[in-house]
Amino acid sequence: MTDLFFFGTLRHAPLLSIVLGRGPAQIDITPAELPDHAVHWVRDQPFPIIIAEAGACAQGMLVRGLSGADLARLRFYEGGFGYDLVPVTVRTGNGKVSAQMFFAEEEKWPVGALWSLADWAARWGAISEEAAREVMSLFGRWSPQDVAVRFDAIRRRAAARVAARQGAPDRDRDLSRDVRAGDHRLPYANFFALEEVDLSVRQHDGTMGPKVNRAALVVGQAAVVLPYDPARDEVLLVEQFRAPVYLAGDPAPWVWEPVAGLLDPGEDAETAARREAHEEAGIEIDRLEPVAQVYSSTGSSTEFLHLFVGLTQLDGPVAATGGTDLGEDIRTAILPFTELIDRVDAGLYRDMPLVTTALWLARHRGRLRSAL
Repeated sequence: MTDLFFFGTLRHAPLLSIVLGRGPAQIDITPAELPDHAVHWVRDQPFPIIIAEAGACAQGMLVRGLSGADLARLRFYEGGFGYDLVPVTVRTGNGKVSAQMFFAEEEKWPVGALWSLADWAARWGAISEEAAREVMSLFGRWSPQDVAVRFDAIRRRAAARVAARQGAPDRDRDLSRDVRAGDHRLPYANFFALEEVDLSVRQHDGTMGPKVNRAALVVGQAAVVLPYDPARDEVLLVEQFRAPVYLAGDPAPWVWEPVAGLLDPGEDAETAARREAHEEAGIEIDRLEPVAQVYSSTGSSTEFLHLFVGLTQLDGPVAATGGTDLGEDIRTAILPFTELIDRVDAGLYRDMPLVTTALWLARHRGRLRSAL
């Protein structure tokens, strides 16, 4: 059996419970501290690092009696991020205790301000719990390094799940009564994931339906913005190769779209829309007009779209090509609003967010132009 000292996010009881695979009441926890050390944020990251600092005292907790199986789960969760176990001597209410601690060299991560467990839990606790559920579902299938490579996508999906739970419940139905779900399975996870579940749902006649197998492509949240210059009455579109269109067998997988991109964890949709406009087209958005907040395909995907029309000026230099993500190859085009709508009416566009934002713009264009 092994005793570990935890100084950071695993002090959050729900997170530690997920990683160890058992309830908090089954975990032997004692408050403890590590002298001459301090816990800091990793700069620009939602997790901490512990560093040697004379006269400081890092608050934490001692978890006693961890088994070999416990250590394997903890190494899986921590190992891909440069953390490894080192011996430490901590203080508890009963004196000094020898233990081990997951530690990363300071050179591994840039050090930021002093870290606060309460501040972290308020902003990142729920997202980290969701991410840990996905990570630990892959225990025994992936290596810690596999997790680290894909962790940004895992955390992006986790943030989307947390955001989805904030939606208004159906006033006519009770999920706890009307949906009976078995274990969720994750047969595939990479940039996107595939989640599968066996469930039964109460039918409209009041009876419970049969057990069925259902799956969804788990994506995240995305911001979509159609840049529009009301003075020039022009829009900007981007074109890029889309692998799903190619995999569908479509002979023309280069698709014209609005500017779009996935939200980073903790990022709001407006910030993401402005960021993507700058990255993909090199333009700045003056004002965002909300169009809709919708699921892109409720029968197959969890992707949730924040749709905007972005008021901008298209009389200056615009990047002919753009994109910052690996593999992105984007070109831009500026065209008059009338040409955009003619092409929509002719069925020449195949991207649903483009058609949706174009039709919204057709409805509100007069208002936007009269405000000049």
